[in-house]
Amino acid sequence: MAKLPALDTLIELAQTRTDDAAKRLGMLCTQGVQVEAKLQLLLQYRDDYCARFQVSMRQGLTASDWRNYQEFIDKLDAAITQQREALVSAQQRVAAGKIAWQSAKRTFNSYDTLVQRQARAELLRAIKREQRETDEHTGNVAARQNPSR
Repeated sequence: MAKLPALDTLIELAQTRTDDAAKRLGMLCTQGVQVEAKLQLLLQYRDDYCARFQVSMRQGLTASDWRNYQEFIDKLDAAITQQREALVSAQQRVAAGKIAWQSAKRTFNSYDTLVQRQARAELLRAIKREQRETDEHTGNVAARQNPSR
């Protein structure tokens, strides 16, 4: 089968791009999971800290202790807000990475389809060539056996 070298080059390039996009998507997904885990950790820490604050309030707090708890909770809330924004950003990067991978995969699949079509066409040409040769051979044998024709 005669393959087109240019098509081979395109397929290799498309495969490389697809592999690179898949690796990037995997990395982005990992980062997204890490960002989400950090957010969950912050939320859990805030819940635990608020529970300690409640216990301390029941036991009695000085004004400065109360202010320290409130300031730290405010800082936790700011960190949680920042982490939520980071999570949204990470999710957007994952979505963009998925689109990039799908696009690269579609391109690769298109080139692969061309190769398959080329292979089928070459196979059909070979089958027709063999059939023509068989028909010619059969015709020649028949002509030699029946010279009166």
